[in-house]
Amino acid sequence: MERARTPKRPAMSDTHKQALARGREEGRVVRRYLEAVDHQRPRRGRRRAPDSIRRRLVQVRQEVAEADPLARLHLLQEQTDLEAELDRLVGPNDLDRLEKAFVKVARAYGERKGIGYNAWRAAGVPAHVLSRAGITRNA
Repeated sequence: MERARTPKRPAMSDTHKQALARGREEGRVVRRYLEAVDHQRPRRGRRRAPDSIRRRLVQVRQEVAEADPLARLHLLQEQTDLEAELDRLVGPNDLDRLEKAFVKVARAYGERKGIGYNAWRAAGVPAHVLSRAGITRNA
């Protein structure tokens, strides 16, 4: 039995390929910024100071040497968690860089995807950032 032939699609134009690439890049910029904003959002409970995290790390490293295998496993996980938390607190803050990139693409991305001011605000984007991006309440 002969298979039905599918009609051949015309080749994509260079302009179309560039528009798709631009859309993918804008999407990446927006996603990275929103993830960073979400990560910066205050969490419940008291924030730990870097010094207290460092003190606990020293204590955990000492306890690991003498712990039984199961306790060692839990201590090693705690050590990993503490190191990651410390990196987040004192590591390089590239939110400024992500914000600048976001400001450049947010308006075009929002217009293309139909995303309004209120949706951006609900996602955690500060009003002053939207203003810099040219996104207003009335747009």
